[in-house]
Amino acid sequence: MPQATAAATAPAAEPPPPVRTVPAPEGPAGKAPGSDFAPLLRTVREQGLLERRTGWYARVITLNLLGFTAVVTALVWVGPSWWALPLALPLALLSARSAFIAHDAGHAQITSDRRIGRALQLLHGNLLLGMSQDWWNDKHNRHHANPNHPGKDPDVAPDVLVFSKDHTGGRTGFRAWLTRHQAELFFPLTTLEALSLKVSGFRHVFAPRAGGADGGVAARGPRAGAGRAVEGGLLLAHTGGYLGLLLAVLTPLQACAFALLHQMLLGLHLGMAFAPNHKGMDMPGAEPGGRWGHLQRQVLTSRNVRGGPFTDWFLGGLNHQIEHHLFPSMPRPHLKRAKPLVRAHCRSLGMPYAETGLVDSYRQALAHLHEVGSGLRARDADGGRGPAGVEEEVPGGREDAVPEDGPDTAAA
Repeated sequence: MPQATAAATAPAAEPPPPVRTVPAPEGPAGKAPGSDFAPLLRTVREQGLLERRTGWYARVITLNLLGFTAVVTALVWVGPSWWALPLALPLALLSARSAFIAHDAGHAQITSDRRIGRALQLLHGNLLLGMSQDWWNDKHNRHHANPNHPGKDPDVAPDVLVFSKDHTGGRTGFRAWLTRHQAELFFPLTTLEALSLKVSGFRHVFAPRAGGADGGVAARGPRAGAGRAVEGGLLLAHTGGYLGLLLAVLTPLQACAFALLHQMLLGLHLGMAFAPNHKGMDMPGAEPGGRWGHLQRQVLTSRNVRGGPFTDWFLGGLNHQIEHHLFPSMPRPHLKRAKPLVRAHCRSLGMPYAETGLVDSYRQALAHLHEVGSGLRARDADGGRGPAGVEEEVPGGREDAVPEDGPDTAAA
């Protein structure tokens, strides 16, 4: 996550308003919520913003591969020296570019040919990063279908971090301590993100369970088995090539230090790209009020980050999160061009359109994490007892639900 270390301290004095668990908003009179999206989709198509940008992606991929080649060449040239460690930084930046390219390929932003798109994913995800794309696709598509939904979005499921007060009740011991201090620990914990993604992918490929990734549906049949074999072979090739290169060029101690620094910087970078997108935004709830249409479901749960070319490059286009969620297959360079159309459409409907600066986006995300842990901190302050000496209950154990979604989820 940040460029803002200052934001990593827990918010003080004036806490932000808590995240709302909201019912589905109603569309204009006489219109179903889902129909609000149709005029915007028509305008976007008419302006050609869903057309592929193959040449743009070819340049990006070529430059990224040349960058990898340059770093590896420099690593070999420096040889067994501690001066090789600074090369972990450009390697982490290039690795994050590969992650963004794999992400875009998975959403069919680069090409409509599924075989080419999968090949690009496998190259940049499995081979260059050591991250299973089958695992990622399953998890990420469920996130796109129901963003920020406590019961359906795996990205807000309670784990090391907790994103809803409803999930804090069962936290005890070390996990409770993590939740109480998760705002302060957020950025340090993201240094483990890259390793966590690798471990989850390896477990998915080499230790498949009855279910798919994080509760998804496991793929079956001979084609699924062949795909898993390809994924597994590329993951092993990445591991062997990565460790083999480092051990061939550096001493074992230097190789361990380089790998650890590289993975920590990559995890921090990915965390900085993911954090602003949804944390602290509205979470769909179980209250009655109609269905969430595609427009409401994606806009009200997402946050954009303002910035110029550097922000677009550093965050891999994910700073245009609202547009990306509305149009997952829209090529990355078109997202900024779609922004004024989406903002104007939301304004015409009286729908909030969240956009803020990079540092403030981290502040909002950390403030939300701080607020989620407030119940556990209050319990500790009272010694776990209420004012009358009765054990205080911390909200927990309930998972909100919304009506099942229609076919307009648009997950790629």
